[in-house]
Amino acid sequence: MSRYFVLLSKELRAITREKTIMFAVLVQFFIASFSSVIMVGLMTFYDPVSLGESARLSVTVGFVGDMQSPMLDYLRERNLPVRPYNDLAAAEAAFHSGSIDTIMVVPRSESGTVDMKLVLPTADTRKTIILLVLNEPLKKFENYLRQANGIELKYKDMGGRPNTTYEFLYSLIIPILMFFPAIIAGSIVIDTISEEFENKTFDTLLAAPVTPGQVFAAKISAATSSAAIQVALWAGLLRLNGHIIQSLVVVLALAVLIAALIATGAAGIALYFKDRERAQFVYSIALIIAAGLGYFLDPSPFSAATNLAAGVPGTEPLKVLFYLIPLLVIWFALRKALKPMLVR
Repeated sequence: MSRYFVLLSKELRAITREKTIMFAVLVQFFIASFSSVIMVGLMTFYDPVSLGESARLSVTVGFVGDMQSPMLDYLRERNLPVRPYNDLAAAEAAFHSGSIDTIMVVPRSESGTVDMKLVLPTADTRKTIILLVLNEPLKKFENYLRQANGIELKYKDMGGRPNTTYEFLYSLIIPILMFFPAIIAGSIVIDTISEEFENKTFDTLLAAPVTPGQVFAAKISAATSSAAIQVALWAGLLRLNGHIIQSLVVVLALAVLIAALIATGAAGIALYFKDRERAQFVYSIALIIAAGLGYFLDPSPFSAATNLAAGVPGTEPLKVLFYLIPLLVIWFALRKALKPMLVR
């Protein structure tokens, strides 16, 4: 067993020296560290309205007119800084100097209608963001005016998409951060095993008092351990961004289990082809096929990670153990394929 740990520590040191692997880790670090910013960008393309409702954006509003208007309360509920001005000229001077982002003129209602005025920047991007941020307060004020004037509208619940922030976090960001390290783990195993055969150093390893199974187990364990460290770090960074993962231990266990499964399968591919180029190509194709077939499983790795992370009622954590079955099957098949090397 001590020989196995010597091999494991050697493989872990080798991983830290791989520039490509470390670059991929840095990319994930960026995603996890700036997950809130990335989600805002993705939501802008997917559902622009959600940017104003969910993103933490601050727009300073210069307010002119009725200081008793409920519009002020709606702006403050949205945590928007409001600066009152006595007249439009003073507000425009502040607007042009950059002290405020927009001007809202709300005169006192006399005839049942309010002739509002909104002054926006000329830049399209800033103007769009300000409108999205003000969308919710304006809707609330519109509903208030309808109610005050006796206009009743009956809305029908048409269902629709769930909250966009929630959707992107649990169905995109978290699965990417939990499973991308598994893909890297498989690539690590392909590289390290292929190098042993291409450089003809595998026989040198076997000259030491170690078995082929111990060599392969050390390489798979090192790659899986690197994936485990990554997913734990990403979960911590998500927490710092204010994103909480429910059933954290189970989600991490699922991610590590998938990493071990992919790494073991990659080891079998590397053993069969014994050269990096062909092994990496076949690994990529196999990974795409496996990801597609994974959607037919119940639960699929992606839906299991999403449901567990979101704390969806009825999700059974024990179903994660289902992935032990293919892992053990592939491992025993790999051990059987390694037996002929013992008698060379």
